[in-house]
Amino acid sequence: MLNEKEKKEWLTLSTSMSLKKDMRNLKANRHNPFLKEGKVDVDAVMEFLTSTNEFFNHCQKPFKPMIEKVMKL
Repeated sequence: MLNEKEKKEWLTLSTSMSLKKDMRNLKANRHNPFLKEGKVDVDAVMEFLTSTNEFFNHCQKPFKPMIEKVMKL
């Protein structure tokens, strides 16, 4: 729950034209690095995950093929 001071701050921000302009600018310039020509680029995802794993210093686990035939979410 927000206290009264925080509520007033959010109300003030909601009328701020500079904030609205900044949000429009962010929306117009956002970029998804995993999409290439509208489709997910698996190589980019794997490169990101590998780099993240190296950053966190986790050892890579050996690959184990999945043996399940039917997998439903």
